[in-house]
Amino acid sequence: MNRTDYLAFCRGIPGTVVDQPFQDDFVSTIARHVDTGKWFAAILRHDGRDFVNLKCDPVEADFLRGAYAGITPAYHMNKTHWITVYFDSDVPDELLRSLTMSSLRLTGARGRRLTQR
Repeated sequence: MNRTDYLAFCRGIPGTVVDQPFQDDFVSTIARHVDTGKWFAAILRHDGRDFVNLKCDPVEADFLRGAYAGITPAYHMNKTHWITVYFDSDVPDELLRSLTMSSLRLTGARGRRLTQR
């Protein structure tokens, strides 16, 4: 999956919005909950590589970082609760979609149930 396909995926998730909130930064894109404004995905570029930061259970994050070269501690975010997933890597598209939906749930309002697509 590339950046464009990933952004299209995020735009298709009900109850979310994708925007570029940083003044004079036309690359960084944030996917967030419409009702709370909380981020669930930060789509960024660093050193010429596109990636997404996603919230993740710390135990799962540790496992994933060991299993995939394309998953690392989060760039510029809390390294315990967030991971970076590189688009040009060994991470399967289905896993990236699943991690995104998990991040959406983890950042959602307490007690609110989100249906998975």
